[in-house]
Amino acid sequence: MSADGFRSIGRHEPRREDARLLTGRGRYIDDIVVPGALHACFVRSPHAHARIVSIDTAEALALPGVVAVYTGRDIVGDTTRHRMAPPIEGLRPMESDTLPIAKVRFQGDPVACVVATDRYLAEDAAERVAVEYEVLPAVATMDQALAPGAPLVDEAVPSNLLSHQHAAYGDVDGAMGAAHRIVESSFSMHRQTNLPIETRGCIATWDAGREHLLFQVGTQVPHPYRTTLAGRLRLSESQVTVVSPDVGGGFGQKIALYREELTVAVAAMRLQRPVRWREDRMENLLASTQAREDRCRTRVAVDAQGRILALDLEIVEDFGGYSFYPGNYLARVVAMIITGPYRIANYRYDVKVVLSNKVGNCPMRAPMAITSWLMDGTIDNVARELGLDPVAVRRLNMLQASDYPHTMPTGEVLEDITPRETLEGALAAIGYDAFRERQARARARGEYLGLGLCTVVESTTYGSRFYKAAGIPGSGHEAAWVRIEPSGVVNASVGLGATGQGYETALSQAVADGLGVPSSAVRILLGHTDVAPYGMGSRGARGGTAGGGTLYLCAQDARRAVLAIAAHRLQVPAESLRMVDGRVQRLADGAWQDADLTLADIARLAYLDPLALPPGLAPGLEFHKTYEPPPMTYSNSSHACIVRLDVATGALQIERYVAAEDCGTVLSPVVVEGQQHGAIAMGLSGTLMEHMEYDPVTGQNLSGSLADYLVATAHEIPRFELIPMHTPNRSTPAGIKGMAEGGVMGAIGALTNAVNDALAPFGVRADRQPLTPIYLRSLLRGKQATENTNE
Repeated sequence: MSADGFRSIGRHEPRREDARLLTGRGRYIDDIVVPGALHACFVRSPHAHARIVSIDTAEALALPGVVAVYTGRDIVGDTTRHRMAPPIEGLRPMESDTLPIAKVRFQGDPVACVVATDRYLAEDAAERVAVEYEVLPAVATMDQALAPGAPLVDEAVPSNLLSHQHAAYGDVDGAMGAAHRIVESSFSMHRQTNLPIETRGCIATWDAGREHLLFQVGTQVPHPYRTTLAGRLRLSESQVTVVSPDVGGGFGQKIALYREELTVAVAAMRLQRPVRWREDRMENLLASTQAREDRCRTRVAVDAQGRILALDLEIVEDFGGYSFYPGNYLARVVAMIITGPYRIANYRYDVKVVLSNKVGNCPMRAPMAITSWLMDGTIDNVARELGLDPVAVRRLNMLQASDYPHTMPTGEVLEDITPRETLEGALAAIGYDAFRERQARARARGEYLGLGLCTVVESTTYGSRFYKAAGIPGSGHEAAWVRIEPSGVVNASVGLGATGQGYETALSQAVADGLGVPSSAVRILLGHTDVAPYGMGSRGARGGTAGGGTLYLCAQDARRAVLAIAAHRLQVPAESLRMVDGRVQRLADGAWQDADLTLADIARLAYLDPLALPPGLAPGLEFHKTYEPPPMTYSNSSHACIVRLDVATGALQIERYVAAEDCGTVLSPVVVEGQQHGAIAMGLSGTLMEHMEYDPVTGQNLSGSLADYLVATAHEIPRFELIPMHTPNRSTPAGIKGMAEGGVMGAIGALTNAVNDALAPFGVRADRQPLTPIYLRSLLRGKQATENTNE
């Protein structure tokens, strides 16, 4: 048993999914054999913005093996329109058809669907669909979107300004007027995409006799997905079963119901034959959701010591051409949590979200990714302008342990977090003082090293009360069931959607500890809407707190019932019993002794001899639980990164990377460490090279292959030095906090701040990403190093 009383939670147990996934025995969409299935392929627009004049499908339909071709007009009556119109002040409603009828809004917009007996025929036929377009001027940048008289991306919306929200707390203007200095900083994060290994795909099977749709799809949110799919098809939810098998990554891209998937369902219902679709990599890069394109400015009022007196934040976000999510959702979270671990009383924000002729946005892993770079990058600029040590400025402004619980200006409450402790842990591990000495010696030789720091307060869980307070539609509750079978084995389920996180491992450990059995006796069932309870799925790092927490509580209910049966059988008080590794133990003479009664014995009694149960206890051992988590829980981490910059070429090498993270009670250390590695690598890759680039005039996507959209490899990613810290959350089951996105946030800030530290002697600053050699060399061209040493 661990020091905190857990027997299974926190143990290093091998990931139970790996046996099948690493030996090629996983079951992904393409592994599912459906006899007689037809294949769908989509005709996509070559233009970023154009009216659809006509679509001629005759030549495609004439090809042998082509079964059908559907345009937007063909299926307009088969579904309801998509409407995103939450009643939020400053947010304009948007609607869209299943397939565009009047015009396309980005290059890759699907305008027709070809259904054929195999994928090859479908692709050949798609090339024979003749579409006549009237090309329109494209809105390809945020400035173009906001320009007076700009072309309208969605002509039903009066301007390209989809959402505009602002708020002020305290006396910002007064603090600015009394400041020793006002420091302004700009930040530009580039457009990226989620890039799961397994692209989008689905299989739709319509049973006309039962009037039932089986929809197999890789999704993070099986039940909300089913609700949306049934509603758009005008079916009841009992007529739709969604099954999500093994999924090769999601990172936020597999939450929404996409138009292609809905079209495949329509085709299956019309043709009364199974229809399947797999997106290829080019389609994924052209037409799947994207994220991250934000342009921000901070203005901070500071005193002579670097103490922040006020913060003024401006955000402009490019949301793309379609609203698959509320337009205020992503940027608003940044504005709500930006102050994080720092003491800032006077705060004001202005957030604009614009439409453009690009793919619509989604909550890519860490949708608030820019937050910590904004805050810690601003602090570094304060230190640089005032000639102060950046660590000293952080320590001056960072909250103390005694300050918690702390209410941020926006009303979000921070509790049970340890940002100062993680910062000091990262500084000690990286050897801050020794590095500064080494850096000075290197600069004297004409070598340029940089050290970047970034402290992250990662919002997790997102309970229903958060959505209500933020003015965002959504629910944050979760549901679970635990069933002890007559043999004593345990099946359990929760409403999450697994996409490779290791849920089967971590959640089995939560159930095992709640019930008192070995985790090997627990089987976790996920992703089937006829089996799993209705939950809100996997998003926002809620799997541990909402999913694991609900299962833990449900397992505790099961344990109490089991011990009540054991107490009745043994004729002793239930308080004198406990269950360990599936065996009942009795407290006698101050010591725990085996009671010669197993969970299997009790299960057989509950199912097969119900008259022997205690009065009032129903037969069987099946338990259900719903749980509403706190409005928000928070994990925290501090990241330290050392880089070497070749000023002649702009080439960048990451020499060391240290991260100290406190994510509360850890269900599975193996899973958590994997999440940390993956999140940091994702953040570094995006900051170094990933860039979804569009032509600024035509709106053409210039990143349509992995030769153009570059992703970091093991050559660019360093070894990570991880420092685990564990401060349980006192408001959640077992003290779980959740994690998985903070590594992205910390990597973005730490790496960029390290580069700026290396650039400091040249008097230049990288204020946009990615940090490519071309960009860094452009900053250095014509610059000479000064004697600056440790800004």
